Amino acid sequence: MTSAACHGDWPLRAQPSSAPQSSQVEMEAERSSGGGGAGPRAAGSWRRLWALLLLAVSSLPAATALVEGLYCGTEVCYDVLGVTREASKAEIARAYRQLARRYHPDRYKPEEPGAEESSHKKFLLIATAYETLKDEDSRRDYDYMLDHPEEYYQHYYAYYRRRLTPKVDVRVVILVTICAISIFQYYSWHSSYNEAINYLMTVPKYRIQATEIAKQQGLLNRTKEKGKNRRSKEEIREQEEEVIRDIIKNKIDIKGGYQKPNLTDILLCQIVLFPYYLTSYMVWYVSWVYRFTICREEYGDEEKLYIIRRYMKMSQSQFDSLEENSKQTFLEKQLWIKEKFQAYKKDQEEEMKVKMATDPRMKRYRRWMKNEGPGRLTFMED
Repeated sequence: MTSAACHGDWPLRAQPSSAPQSSQVEMEAERSSGGGGAGPRAAGSWRRLWALLLLAVSSLPAATALVEGLYCGTEVCYDVLGVTREASKAEIARAYRQLARRYHPDRYKPEEPGAEESSHKKFLLIATAYETLKDEDSRRDYDYMLDHPEEYYQHYYAYYRRRLTPKVDVRVVILVTICAISIFQYYSWHSSYNEAINYLMTVPKYRIQATEIAKQQGLLNRTKEKGKNRRSKEEIREQEEEVIRDIIKNKIDIKGGYQKPNLTDILLCQIVLFPYYLTSYMVWYVSWVYRFTICREEYGDEEKLYIIRRYMKMSQSQFDSLEENSKQTFLEKQLWIKEKFQAYKKDQEEEMKVKMATDPRMKRYRRWMKNEGPGRLTFMED
């Protein structure tokens, strides 16, 4: 019995030890499932929470695609007009005309007194939808917004860029501006030229020469007029003035800022002829390098005068206004050679200093600047 009892005691000792192990497993399972008897209810609540989150995420693009202030706001422009996204321009225009006739403020008469404001908003929404969908570029941007609602800032940029961009073509604006500047240029140059001619008519030297030329050509020979064809002295004088004016225009070559206006000098013609000028300059430059740098040819008079003008930093019109004697003097002194030109320039500066030191008017001016100064108001007999 002792051995049987001993063998019978082993199962009795093993049973109590197995019970705590099964309870620990159940407790761990309860902890993993949410604990206690509330496990099924907690699992159901977690499932509902995940379902709500998935629903919110799935509905987020549709909410962000329609933004207040862009196109039709929170309404879909296609739904406002009652058409599909595959509708053609003709169908969109037909739907707009029908809705516009229906909701136009002059025709729509609501039964309720407070419905006028809502009908007006409805009409504006219809017009906005039509303006959005009738243009191909605007419709493309709107369709892209519906298909890609996550690109929030890109939609704002595309919308306001199209709204704020001028409707007039920029090229037309530039062309009109250039034409206006060209007209102003020609008018101002023509006014300056007329002022120069009017001034030359008052100079006795040019007036006497023009009068002699007119007499030689028989333009001022007065014939005796009788009867109704007889002119007054004022009319004869005006005719003589016109003859003298025309001779001065034709005989005197005015250079510089008061020269006769030329259409090729205005801005519009300069822009049109710019490719021609550029090509001519490139051909001239290549020819210059080939002739005088590579082939070592000697300069002609025209090339020498060009180099002298570049050294003097004068424009073509300024250099052309110089007398021929001055140009011949430049050639005789060989001023196209840089060393000789620098020596000539230094001599001219020294002569100018001596002239300013010995000129009585410059002496008076220096004396006045020393004694009186530019800040005083005096009455001088000079």
